[in-house]
Amino acid sequence: MAPKSTAEASMEALYRIFTVPEAPDSTLGKIEKHLSENLEGFLSSHIVTQERPLHEIERDFAYSDIPEQPEFVSDHTDKLLKKLVAQSVHTASPRFIGHMTSALPYFLLPLAKLMVGLNQNLVKIETSKAFTPMERQTLGMMHHLVYGEQPAFYERWMHNADHSLGAFCSGGTIANISALWVARNNLLAPRDDFAGVAAEGLAAGLSAYGYKRLVVLVSERGHYSLSKAADVLGIGRKNFVSVPADENNRIKLDALREIAAQVTAEGGRVMAIVGIAGTTETGHIDPLREMAAVAKEYAAHFHVDAAWGGATLMSSTYRKLLDGIELADSLTIDAHKQMYVPMGAGMVLFKDPALVNAIEHHAEYVIRRGSKDLGSHTMEGSRPGMAMLVYSALHVMGRTGYELLIDTGIERAKKFATMIEQQDDFEVISYPELCLLTYRYVPSEIKAALVNATAEQVAAVTPHLNILTRFIQKTQRENGRSFVSRTKLNPVKYHREGTLVFRTVLANPLTTAEMLAEIIAEQREIAASAPSLRQHILDAAKRCGLTA
Repeated sequence: MAPKSTAEASMEALYRIFTVPEAPDSTLGKIEKHLSENLEGFLSSHIVTQERPLHEIERDFAYSDIPEQPEFVSDHTDKLLKKLVAQSVHTASPRFIGHMTSALPYFLLPLAKLMVGLNQNLVKIETSKAFTPMERQTLGMMHHLVYGEQPAFYERWMHNADHSLGAFCSGGTIANISALWVARNNLLAPRDDFAGVAAEGLAAGLSAYGYKRLVVLVSERGHYSLSKAADVLGIGRKNFVSVPADENNRIKLDALREIAAQVTAEGGRVMAIVGIAGTTETGHIDPLREMAAVAKEYAAHFHVDAAWGGATLMSSTYRKLLDGIELADSLTIDAHKQMYVPMGAGMVLFKDPALVNAIEHHAEYVIRRGSKDLGSHTMEGSRPGMAMLVYSALHVMGRTGYELLIDTGIERAKKFATMIEQQDDFEVISYPELCLLTYRYVPSEIKAALVNATAEQVAAVTPHLNILTRFIQKTQRENGRSFVSRTKLNPVKYHREGTLVFRTVLANPLTTAEMLAEIIAEQREIAASAPSLRQHILDAAKRCGLTA
């Protein structure tokens, strides 16, 4: 037999990548086994606790040439473990309580591998087949959770080719944009000689309807993705109007009505009002029922951003917190938050299945009229079958399983707030409604004095407290034992002065009270390691007369 040419050998090696799996004792095989048997153990042993500076990590990813020659899978996997995995974020750690990513149920890992292996494309039924009705059913289940329609409604609409109960997407940003896209197109629909905003553009739509501008109203606690929507849809970020929130971080209804009336009086049109069901920073929920009434008064689309809080509807105990959500014309939910599935699973739901007709798109080569292709009503074209993971999670854990997770998270947050209140050098800034809360470290003598502080005194010491908060949070993150995030709030009790706070999300079911106590202890130790920062606070307090 003649020896193989270099080209033939290379082709054979590439062919093996597609047809021959790695051996069980290979690096990749061992990783798969470890991940399946003990995910937490694998992550804990491979993600380093001591953080490297980002500029050092960037040196590991500095070259721009595509490699000319292939490398062995085992060699490449070793490189990933050392350079990528080791410097990743341990989001599944029960001590990682700073963001909305959490631990994942073990069964989702092999299912995710199955999903990747199937590599379905949900844009079209020809590339997804059973995944299309499965996704439609999953959307129907979530729609029923929110709106509770009768069985006949879902029999009629769930698999209807010309309508849709919603759409899966990569996350809350695309979901919010999709909802407001629908609102814009329905508001500036075809009429008389105007072919509609989708055909003629925003300027022509405003002229045809006689509006000076379109406006979206949302609480100051609204997610930044909503301003992206204003930008993308052409209405402009200046027309994304932030409405003040009250001392409980909920939209002020009187301010909402006042701004809506002013916009209308000036010749503008309130295109949409957005309610927040679980703000990103504090987890609070707007008065949705009352907001729906205002939206109805102005014939505005009522959208609820429940990316975080929507899953709370599965709790019999806490569902009442979202009273009025069933009045929303559209709704955003992120399954990769409190539904415990991997990143990349957002949803937008529509109360009326006909609403999505305003954004319907067709193409003869891919999304033909009359087909059940999901891509006809989605902003994204090609996308994976993430609905399978949501579908499986809903079945494996069930509503009662989710209820237990949600109830436990909220109760844990309340207990943590109580723990913080018992410290003489920490204070709660925003109390939990869902499983989020914010707090900060304050030297004990300053904490007592702040109770009756004037606006001037608060303004004098807050910048120094903010510096200390930033130092504690950054040092704790770099230490790598635990993590809380930080944000800036404007607490009413502190005269709306910009206040840096620690932000915690207590959704991980593996987080214990002992771990939370350790996090507080570590923050106190870090504060003690910076006596100069503490002294700056004390000096500022004396200068302004806050302390003797």
